[in-house]
Formats: sequence, C-alpha cells, structure tokens
Amino acid sequence: MKCLGKVTVTLKVTVTFILLSSCTALGGVNPTPVIADLAATQEEVQFEAPQTPTPEPFRLTLPTPGAEPVSGWRPPLYPVPWAMSPYDHFYFARPIAANQVNWPLADYRYGGIFFAPNIVHTGVDIPAPDGTPIMAAGPGTVIWTDWGLFRETPGDVTDPYGLAVVVRHDFGYKDQQLYTVYAHMSRITAVEGAHVQTGDLLGFVGATGATTGPHLHFEVRFPTNSFHHTYNPELWIAPPQGWGVLVGRVTDTKGVALQQLQIAVRSEENGITRIVKTYGGGAINPDPYYNENVVLGDLPAGLYKLTLHYVDEKNPIKEKDRQTWVEIYPGQVTYFTFTGNDGFDISRPLAPTLDFLPVPVSTVTPTP
Repeated sequence: MKCLGKVTVTLKVTVTFILLSSCTALGGVNPTPVIADLAATQEEVQFEAPQTPTPEPFRLTLPTPGAEPVSGWRPPLYPVPWAMSPYDHFYFARPIAANQVNWPLADYRYGGIFFAPNIVHTGVDIPAPDGTPIMAAGPGTVIWTDWGLFRETPGDVTDPYGLAVVVRHDFGYKDQQLYTVYAHMSRITAVEGAHVQTGDLLGFVGATGATTGPHLHFEVRFPTNSFHHTYNPELWIAPPQGWGVLVGRVTDTKGVALQQLQIAVRSEENGITRIVKTYGGGAINPDPYYNENVVLGDLPAGLYKLTLHYVDEKNPIKEKDRQTWVEIYPGQVTYFTFTGNDGFDISRPLAPTLDFLPVPVSTVTPTP
C-alpha cells in the first residue's frame, strides 16, 4: 500500500527539554495541547490556498511493501515539543495511536523514488487498518477538509490525495507557519475552521485517492501549504523513549548529493539490519540545519555499523564497501556525512545563527 507521491515535486548536547504535553501512551494519545493556553491567546491567521497549480501525478499501481525487520512494539513517545538540541524540532505527536503500527513504512519514506526519476515521495506512509482513528499531531486550526488538495480544487473526487485534512499549527518554525497534512482518509470528522488540540480526532484511515491500500500519508509543510514546501516528517515527530534518529548527508567527493544510494544500518547489539536510501531528486527539501539527504528514525539507542557501496572516482574499476560506526543516543539526532573518497565524518553541522525553538503564532508572519 502506498500513495502516489507528487511529481517533481562526539557531541556537546544542550538540553532544552520542553515538556509541555503528555506523551503518547502505549494504549493511546492523551488529547492535551502542545503549548499550554496558546490557543486562547492566538490571533487567527487568514488562510489562502497556494496559488501555483501543480502538475498531474504519475499514476500506477504500487506493490505491497516489505515488512519492517523490527518488533511491532514501540515505547511511548517522548512528550512534545521535544528538543535535546536547540537545532532539533520534534514538535509533533504521531497521528496514529500507539496501540497501532504508527511508524513509517520502511519502503516509503520521505524522498523515495519508486518507479520513475520524477516520482518523489513528499511525506511518509503509516500503515493502518481501514477505519483506524487519525489524530491531530499538534494544536492548530483545520484549514482543509475535502477532496482536491493536490490540485487545490475542493470537491475533486479524482484528486490523488483523496479525502484529506490540513492543520495550520499554533506554533511556527523560524518565524514561519507550519502545516501538517493527513491524506487518503475514508471519512473526515474535523470541521474546517475549528481549533484542534494534540490527539483530537480528525477522521479515519482509508484508501481514497491514488493508493492501492489503506494507510495514512502524512506530511509536514512550511512556510506555505504546498507539496513544494514539504520536509521529512521523521525529523518532526517525537521518537519513542530511549530511541533516536540517524541523519546524514551523502555526497561524492565534490559534494554532489548521491541519490537513492542504499545504506545498511546494522545494530551491533542484536544484529538487525535496516536498509534506507538517500533522497531522490525533485520536490523535496532538506532540513535548514542538517541539509540531509537520508533519515532513519525509530532506532533503539546503541552502536550501529553503517555500510554503503561507493565507486572510487579516481579509479572507477575499484569498488568497495565503505563503513563507519555511529552511536544512537536516546531522544537525539545522530549526524554523519559521507563525502566520496574523503569518507565518513561524524561531526555535527556548524551552529546556525537563528533560534530554532517553537514561536507563538502571533509572531509568525502569515504566508499564503
């Protein structure tokens, strides 16, 4: 099951725990706000749909993905917003409760290319049975509850997103507006214009639109509500407690990003290997701080060996696997780079000059 993507489209840690909402319990999500009392004081922001029309998606039938090679059990999530570093932004709870599978399908992560070079995935797919409740990932105002989101045409029952909901959130990022998208619903319960809290019901999982099976397609967007402005949700959804996120930038020696390069991530503790690919080209965007092109979330803390296959640019007939080891830390991002013949580096990016913490919507500059 899979939605059809959109076209062209070590370590000094600053602990900034912001524990302002309840974590996702194993049996469900408590509908408490991310930022206390913010909704009562927020100024309503008028929404305008993106004005640039988007091209038609490529249509085809998608295969059934392989199973994730890990246990189906996950610990409760860290409370949100969660930030072990001033440059991280785990602002959102998961839109599927913890009593269901609520992590992305391994084969259909952000930036994936499935059948052609111009088909890139601008969100993550979360598998769930038809009728599974879908909940708001954070507090905000519902600005879309209809068919037609992809083509910006309300009521278009041929739209590939199917029945979809968009939430404009009460907090922003880098002084710009944040949105989340929930697509392929079977039924919508949210009301356009209503304010929702984290965990409030938006609708139910379905298979409407361009998909071959029930699942939730989830996106994070800023500063505008457009798939041209999506970012990897695995860098925005709080990880399970005791687990972390692997983030990397993989390029050739000249710094050109390597697309769809397979990386094996093997746990040195239990020997389980997960496979992840670098982003493809098209309408995807790296995080402003990490400038990444590969993300693998939901990794239990511990030591991992990374392996990728790279052709020596100076001697093309000389191919070999390149390896390094990284430590995944609880609730944190572990960052690495690979630069062709220069190999791996586990240094973090240089510190940016802007504060990356959530800001009230009253300080956000509205954007169309």
